[in-house]
Amino acid sequence: MPQIPEKIHELTVGQLSARSGAAVSALHFYESKGLISSRRTSGNQRRYSRDALRRVAFVRAAQRVGIPLATIRDALAELPEERTPTREDWARLSEAWRAELDERINRLSRLRDHLTDCIGCGCLSLKTCVLSNPDDAIGERLVGSRLLPERRRPAAEDAPETERRT
Repeated sequence: MPQIPEKIHELTVGQLSARSGAAVSALHFYESKGLISSRRTSGNQRRYSRDALRRVAFVRAAQRVGIPLATIRDALAELPEERTPTREDWARLSEAWRAELDERINRLSRLRDHLTDCIGCGCLSLKTCVLSNPDDAIGERLVGSRLLPERRRPAAEDAPETERRT
């Protein structure tokens, strides 16, 4: 991993990518989502402050545990600009995510435990499909595959069969 001299206070996107392990395209994406920021040089090149390294590490760690980018952005917005997130920041911000992560773990455990009950056809009419249609909730509203859009039948089809023949 390339070392950046302490006297350098700004990083190019290439340097930030090399140090953080994030692809340049990911860094541009993070910037477009407001997770990190840069300034532009007179030649219109991006320059990132050194705190962007820790912010990228923070984003990637949160992503690894499944935290949505919008939630990560909100967490980073609580930090002062130009300040590197600290261990205490991570502990405080991640504590708010604990309940969400616990619920996600519970859902994944249920999925794992009931995986063999599902035939995976997507019909959603199975009363025992605990994965995608618990208690046949969708079957009470719709028939057929969940991938098909809900359609309103034409008025002629709504009429009793004897009226349609005439």
